[in-house]
Amino acid sequence: MKKIQILLSLALCILFNHVAVAQQGLVIVESAHDVKVTADKLEGVLAEKGMKVFARIDHAAGAASIGDSIAPTELVIFGNPKVGTGLIKCAQSSAIDLPMKALIWEDQNGQVWFGYNDAGYLASRHGMQACENVASLLEKISDALANFAIAATSQ
Repeated sequence: MKKIQILLSLALCILFNHVAVAQQGLVIVESAHDVKVTADKLEGVLAEKGMKVFARIDHAAGAASIGDSIAPTELVIFGNPKVGTGLIKCAQSSAIDLPMKALIWEDQNGQVWFGYNDAGYLASRHGMQACENVASLLEKISDALANFAIAATSQ
């Protein structure tokens, strides 16, 4: 089931002219927008879905505050305590990766990317496979993250 879900998410990304790449537990999707617009779109879709945005960190502004510079890079920290609590009850160490995060950055070629932790990677990292009902919860999280990525990065 998980393989079908991943293939479906990748197919949706390709359908919307995006590139989805899995890299060391990260799912990375190409964005059609600049960093700010992508992050704004993400915040909008999260609000529509009743998710809580805990913080939005502008790393480029942080670099500028010390007289340095980096390419536009923003981190959006978001979640739903009803979901996160279930994961933490299963494996308390998962709290290091919660709430969920989306990293949006511009690379050296000016292309903007949207990355987030793969839910399956988090399950493996924190040994959640044996917990009751976690598989269905992780499937829902994976679907939601893929949908958020598509909504934030699509035209």
